[in-house]
Amino acid sequence: MSDTTASPGQITASDGMSLKAKLAKATRRSKIKALLMVAPLGIFVLISFLVPIAMMLTRSVYDPVVSETFINAGPLLARWDGKGLPSEPVWEAFAKDLKIGKKNKTIGRAATRINFDLPGSRSVFTKTARKIKRVKTGPYKEAMLKIDKRWSNPELWMTIKRKLSPITAGFYLNAIDMKYTGTGEIVSQPDQRQIYIMLFKRTLWLSFLVTVFTIILGYPVSYLLATLPMRYSNLLMIMVLLPFWTSLLVRTTSWIALLQKQGVINDLAVWLHIISDENRLQMMFNSTGTLIAMTHILLPFMILPLYSVMKTIPPSYMRAARSLGADQFTAYIRVYLPQTLPGIGAGSILVFILAIGYYITPALVGGQDGQLISNIIAYHMQKSLNWGLAAALSSILLAGVLALYWLYNKLVGIDNMSLG
Repeated sequence: MSDTTASPGQITASDGMSLKAKLAKATRRSKIKALLMVAPLGIFVLISFLVPIAMMLTRSVYDPVVSETFINAGPLLARWDGKGLPSEPVWEAFAKDLKIGKKNKTIGRAATRINFDLPGSRSVFTKTARKIKRVKTGPYKEAMLKIDKRWSNPELWMTIKRKLSPITAGFYLNAIDMKYTGTGEIVSQPDQRQIYIMLFKRTLWLSFLVTVFTIILGYPVSYLLATLPMRYSNLLMIMVLLPFWTSLLVRTTSWIALLQKQGVINDLAVWLHIISDENRLQMMFNSTGTLIAMTHILLPFMILPLYSVMKTIPPSYMRAARSLGADQFTAYIRVYLPQTLPGIGAGSILVFILAIGYYITPALVGGQDGQLISNIIAYHMQKSLNWGLAAALSSILLAGVLALYWLYNKLVGIDNMSLG
């Protein structure tokens, strides 16, 4: 018997089909329509969000430039035991690849990749590639050593051999201030080159401080928004939303005019004789400027979740607590504050995640001491063109955000986070 045919005792539709089968068919049709409606959004998210993240993660561990440039010398150098210098066939194949790379203009990219691991080595490749075309016959070892004596450095050859593998952990090592030695050991970078761990710590610390200050400043404002009469709360809400109608660049540069040594705040402090003209405060192009500007810009992202939660708390709860003998402070701490924790959690995680990845504000007002890890990622993407290192730094930052989100879920519970 067909699934659509009603059996004895079943309720049927007007066309004789089983009501259960007809309901299942209608449900299936509704699901297909819903899927087709959300398909454009799913495709957009896939193309604009998931695919770039996958490409970033891939680029952080995949670097085939060196292996694609030295296609002749690569297999021979891979069999080298690492003792002394490679044999003459390796030098000959290497000279051939240098000539091809010079002609195809690919030698510069490979030299740059090797220079990431062994600073100062790029000139060895570019100089040799420029002069090796004059050498028609061997021995190529003597010819290349005559062009540049740095070819006699075994560490250079070990670095090339290691970079021949397209799968590498070198970018992640650089991102945590580590590196490979000439013998393949993993050691810490010299003190003067250790910057990324410090930047990660500064980013987390400043993001934490921004979150704390937005809670301190935003909580009273949210409370007023939730408790004032409508005519006053609407005016206050307009003032909270007003920064969203102003360009982020304008808001950031305004703080430069306010905080610089010859700015409004210092001039006012000197005029009030709070400080002397010789002791003007340095609040710009350092961590202080970054902290102040980011707190101001991210403050609405804390106020709105708090307000949406506070608005749902009935005023009768506080009156009931007072009627049962609690004073105003006790009633607030024991009754009102715990009910606002979901809003605090929502605002905190939103502000913290936004602060970790902020770029424009630290770039304009941070100076050397106020730069965050996002500024270094942008530098490697736009100027040094070390996309592998930028991808590794981004991946570590993404992993840190996910770890903090997991920790928040374990300690507080994501179900307790509310936007009202």
